Amino acid sequence: MDIDLLTRLYADHVNDLARRYAEVLTASAYDGVVIHSGSLKTRTDFDDQFWPLRPTPHFQHWVPIAQPDCAILFVVGKTPTLVWTRANSIWETPAQPETEHFTASFAIERPDSADKVRALIPAGRMAFIGEDRARAASWGFDASLVNPEEVVGRLDRLRTTKTAYEVLCLAEANRRAAVGHEALRRAFAASDRSELDLHLLYLGATGQDDPETPYKNIVALGESAAVLHHIDYRKRPTSRAAESLLVDAGATYQGYCSDITRTWWKGTGATLSAFAGLVEGVEAMQRRLCEAVRLGIGYETLHEESHRGVAAILRSIGVIQGSEEEAIAAGVTRAFYPHGLGHSLGLQCHDVGCALVRPKPENPYLRNTSTITPGQTFTVEPGVYFIDGLLTPLREGEHAKLVDFALIDALRPLGGVRIEDDIVVLPEGSNSAARNLTREHLPVGGADASAPAPRASAAT
Repeated sequence: MDIDLLTRLYADHVNDLARRYAEVLTASAYDGVVIHSGSLKTRTDFDDQFWPLRPTPHFQHWVPIAQPDCAILFVVGKTPTLVWTRANSIWETPAQPETEHFTASFAIERPDSADKVRALIPAGRMAFIGEDRARAASWGFDASLVNPEEVVGRLDRLRTTKTAYEVLCLAEANRRAAVGHEALRRAFAASDRSELDLHLLYLGATGQDDPETPYKNIVALGESAAVLHHIDYRKRPTSRAAESLLVDAGATYQGYCSDITRTWWKGTGATLSAFAGLVEGVEAMQRRLCEAVRLGIGYETLHEESHRGVAAILRSIGVIQGSEEEAIAAGVTRAFYPHGLGHSLGLQCHDVGCALVRPKPENPYLRNTSTITPGQTFTVEPGVYFIDGLLTPLREGEHAKLVDFALIDALRPLGGVRIEDDIVVLPEGSNSAARNLTREHLPVGGADASAPAPRASAAT
């Protein structure tokens, strides 16, 4: 990473953030805002151990610090202040930021306890943003000034448009995650490994500990891939050598997340041939959906196109016996593809601000219903799965004749397939509508794990 470039882009980012915050606060008649980094939470009410801190995303929008009881003090028209509280615990020290490229953009205060922050808070009508209402009260905030809905809503929407600094961080998070995905592809191709072995290999390859990952890695061999968020890793290789691997795992950089899924297979035989056709079909469709990103269209339009794609793929491998139109109208594709096409991405894996409009009733799990605009970053992740809880009603219902359950039963041990890339929408007039941050480092989303890895293209 070019630290000079990072520092320059960050300075522009903070200036832009100050301008946009000023607009939000002025519109809501606030003089400024105090953004709390967060407080440690005990694992249970019966335990004295704490979870690692997940900082308030509004705080990390300003600085990549993961330390409790820090704050950003922002007053319209003034240089923002970073309150970087000194850590005095004898038990552990907080995670240190990877770089300190951000320090020159702030006035910095270093109190030796959270209790001393109150004296630093400027006068005026200030809002408090953060989870810890007890901390807000101790800093002098009336409950009506804590997380005012109109301010938080506008700040959430503000995060959907990324600055050049944020795109740089998202790209680096993709690069780091790509190293882990490639390590798991090679390991799966070479030998039988347990899901836990593969998870630990991913952490080692990406150089991050479990709490640093944007979400708990999904490492699923065989039928485990039918569990959409499979994190109950099997600790030994399966008795029957696994022939499929789905890895949904990311990395973070300066607080920004990547979210990538790849699906691999190995072996021979009629069932593997059908599964290979499924993987290759989802891979081709996912690429088409990424290339279909255009300014001004609704993300839900892409989601609905993905269901037409799933119907075509399932019919091509013989799972769907009727027409594609009949299968979609009957809701058959939703038994194989129950989730949304993707979600907003940024400081949170499932970031907010892109679902202001409710999706259509038939798309209840779609997390992005926005109209595509420049600067948005989101995932594109279609999938096809063999989930017993969804297939049983189909098997027993009036539309059972539309599918080949003998083929489904043969494919069930392979779990399913999902391909996921991270996309940033480019300004109008660019050479392309969007930049695929993931394919710059992982050109293929799903294929035979034993095939040579293609070379990544140069980042742009």
